Amino acid sequence: MFLKKKWLVVSTVFTVAILLTVVGKWAVDTVNAQGGYEELRTFTEVLGHIKRHYVEDVKTNDLVVGAIRGMLNSLDPHSGYLSPEAFKELHVEKKGEFGGLGIQIAIQDNVLTVITPIEDTPAHRAGILAGDRIIRISGESTKNMSLHEAVTKMRGPKGTAIIITIMREGWKEPVDFNIVRDVIKVQSVRSKMLHGNIGYIRLTQFQEPTASDLSSALSKLKKQGMSSLILDLRNNAGGLLSSAVEVTDLFLPPKKLVVYIEGRAGDRVEYFTEEQKADYIDIPMVVLVNQGSASASEIVAGALKDWNRAVVIGVQTFGKGSVQSLIPLRDGSGLKLTTARYYTPKGTSIQGIGITPDIEVKLEAKNGKEQPVVRQKGPLEVDEKDDIQLQRAIDVLRAWRVFETIRDRAA
Repeated sequence: MFLKKKWLVVSTVFTVAILLTVVGKWAVDTVNAQGGYEELRTFTEVLGHIKRHYVEDVKTNDLVVGAIRGMLNSLDPHSGYLSPEAFKELHVEKKGEFGGLGIQIAIQDNVLTVITPIEDTPAHRAGILAGDRIIRISGESTKNMSLHEAVTKMRGPKGTAIIITIMREGWKEPVDFNIVRDVIKVQSVRSKMLHGNIGYIRLTQFQEPTASDLSSALSKLKKQGMSSLILDLRNNAGGLLSSAVEVTDLFLPPKKLVVYIEGRAGDRVEYFTEEQKADYIDIPMVVLVNQGSASASEIVAGALKDWNRAVVIGVQTFGKGSVQSLIPLRDGSGLKLTTARYYTPKGTSIQGIGITPDIEVKLEAKNGKEQPVVRQKGPLEVDEKDDIQLQRAIDVLRAWRVFETIRDRAA
C-alpha cells in the first residue's frame, strides 16, 4: 500500500512521528531567519525579570514549559505540549488499551466537548453522551484548559474515582457524574448478520489491528451468505490514518485515491488503495454516520461516498480534518502540532465541515431535541425497529436488491 511509512498520522488523534531533534541553536536561527529575533529577546528579558523579581522562587523549566503551552494553545485546540510522561502514554491508545473513563473529547466552540463515549466503558455505562459539554473536572473549571490537560486529568489508575461536571443541551443546570476509572480495552470491530443476509459491522475506533479484524469479520459474514453490508461508523471518533486507509482498501478497487493531506506550503501527500490486490468487497453497501463520526471515520465515509461505492446515511459528521504531527524533543517530551488538513478524493475539506450524508436521517426528536444514537444493551444487540437510521439503511439495501433483480431480468 502506498503509505509514507515515516509518518504515522492520528486524528483526535492522528499521529505523525517525525524524527527531529530540536535544539536551542535551531530555534534561534529559525526565529531570526523569520525576523522574530527581537520578540525572542523580549521573551528572554521577561524570563529574567520573573526569575529575579517574582515574589516566589520559580523553576526556569516550569516557566519555559508554561510559555510553550501558552504558545501552542494560542494556535488551535489540537496543538499542544506533551510532557515526557504524556508523550509516552499517547502511543498507548493506538494499541487499543489504555486507562481512563472511555470518552473521546475535543474542543468545540471553545468548550471541552464529548465526541463520543466508547462502548462498554465507565463513561458509556454512566450515561455520558456525544455532544455533552464538560465544564469541570474534579471541581476545576475546564475554561481555557487544553485538550491534553483534560485528558491527563481524566486518566488515572484503575479503580480510582473522578467527578466530571456535564452540561447537556436541554438541561437547566449542570450535573456531576462520579465515574470510576478502568482499563479501557477497545474492541474496534463487532459484527453480526441481520435479516435478509444483510451483514452489519460496527467500527468503534481505527487502531492498528482494525483492518485485519474487519477482514476476518467480513470473511465470516460472507460464509454466512452476506449479500449486502452496513458499515456503522456512528460515534466513531477516529484513530490512525493508516488504519483508515487499510479499511477503505477492503472496499475499493486498486490504485484508488483514499485521502490526501495538504500543508501550508501546498505540499500534498496522497494515500491510495493497494496497486495489486486479489479481491475486495464489491456488494451493495451503506455507511452510517452521525455527529460523533470524526477524523478517520470521515476519511472512510468521504472516500466511499466520492467513489460512489456506498450510500452514506445519517447526519452531518463532526468535521475533524486536521493533521497533527508528533515531534519528539530532546528531553522525551513532544509537540503535537497541526501541520496539514485532510481532503476527500474529490477535494472536499473535512475540517470544520464534515461529511454530508447522501440521505439525511435524524433521530426522532423529543421535546424539540434530537435524540442520541439508540443505546445498545450489549455488544451488538441492535434493535432494528428503534434505530431509525439503521432501519433506513436496511430499507435502502432491500430496495437495491429489488432494482438489481429487475435489471438482471431485463438483461
